[in-house]
Amino acid sequence: MKPRISVLTLGVNDLEKAVKFYRDGLGLRTDGIMGEGSEHGAVAFFDLNGGLKLALWPRKSIARDSGLPESGISPTEFTLGHNVLSGKEVDAVMEQAQKAGAKIVKPAQETFWGGYSGYFQDPDRHLWEVVWNPQWLPED
Repeated sequence: MKPRISVLTLGVNDLEKAVKFYRDGLGLRTDGIMGEGSEHGAVAFFDLNGGLKLALWPRKSIARDSGLPESGISPTEFTLGHNVLSGKEVDAVMEQAQKAGAKIVKPAQETFWGGYSGYFQDPDRHLWEVVWNPQWLPED
């Protein structure tokens, strides 16, 4: 397997609400909800850096497609990291997320490894870390 991921799909309970959070609240670009009326459920894709896509798909659609039963939500199964250029940008993104409806679970603060980060949950409880790492700055 080559080390590449092209799509990250988040299972959501309410697709329209989730799209509004990511599009209107966080400002991510999307062409909107596609496939409404499809037997497999509608989906929304958002463009991220480097050609990566963020997909939002109803949990029941993922369960049906994968053949697995729907299961309980566990916010600590994984995190999504959003690396920024400064501590001030961490604060700005955290504030933007909160205004969009995110729950701040750990306010931004200095880290033990010399950076600055905080955590928020989106409306479906997916856990995001907004982080400034002086040793690992993102390409802008």
